[in-house]
Amino acid sequence: MKRRDFITTVASAIAWPLTVRAQQPDRIRRIGVFMNLAADDPQSSKEISAFLDGLRERGWAPGSSLQIEYRWVADDPNLDRKNAQELIAIAPDVLLVGGGTYAGMLQQMTSTVPIVFVEASDPVNRGLVTSLAQPGSNVTGFTQFEFSIGGKWLELLKQIAPSVGRVAVIRDPSQSSAVGQFAAMQALAPSLGVEISPIDARDIGAIEQAMTAFARGANGGMIVTATGNARRHRETILSLAARFKLPAIYPYRYYVADGGLASYGPDVAEECRLAAGYVDRILKGEKASDLPVQAATKYATILNLKTAKALGLAIPQNLLATADEVIE
Repeated sequence: MKRRDFITTVASAIAWPLTVRAQQPDRIRRIGVFMNLAADDPQSSKEISAFLDGLRERGWAPGSSLQIEYRWVADDPNLDRKNAQELIAIAPDVLLVGGGTYAGMLQQMTSTVPIVFVEASDPVNRGLVTSLAQPGSNVTGFTQFEFSIGGKWLELLKQIAPSVGRVAVIRDPSQSSAVGQFAAMQALAPSLGVEISPIDARDIGAIEQAMTAFARGANGGMIVTATGNARRHRETILSLAARFKLPAIYPYRYYVADGGLASYGPDVAEECRLAAGYVDRILKGEKASDLPVQAATKYATILNLKTAKALGLAIPQNLLATADEVIE
């Protein structure tokens, strides 16, 4: 064989597999989703739909170019951990996680799989990231509430129900964000003429018992902070608020859509849609450690007039005029 023919043959042999690889479709990518609600919770479908819409907007085809494996929280904490371990075992390319508590749990299980969280508060003090600008680990995502939000919730409650003098605050004392938000309420409470009483959100039986005892006093109101346990038990909490005729402020719109009085907070579904952008960037090669944690930029006030009427409350006209949504 002549030298020129030999070189041509070798070049063709090298180029052929490269051409075949270029013609083949990209490998199917795998996403693990661990959300802090039950699978059959109506809010779950809204958040997942928003996430999938965000992926489609960026050219991904769930079920085709993407395989998505879901796990959901359960009332048994041991089952939560088991579900998380199962999710990591499938070797996903990236994880979407609802809530800072579960993001921390998964971070303890893997330091290599990128994690994008939503609905997490105070990620630095939780130890999820080194800083908001430079996460510095395999975790990044979208945070929601500053500590000062606690004061805003309290002010909103007094605007709607000026006679309230005692406020029960349902929160998880193990979360630094809950401690900070409660401290903001305590600092503001004397100027508003109210007393603050914490209720541990981690056990629904304890919530029922504490709220029953609290409701025996007069001029009571309630604030529900953004905890995963309160989200899971919101039907019971809303039922108790209605039974005891407690004016209450909630962190998310869906509480108000289900009969709560008022809420002030971000749109969780929109946060999930935005999270798809980070998942997309990670799947395309960027590192979670280089993607800054983003804070919510828009907070909405939602009011339920039917619930206000049932409680005998007349919502001030200036608040009605500035509310982002009024449910009749």
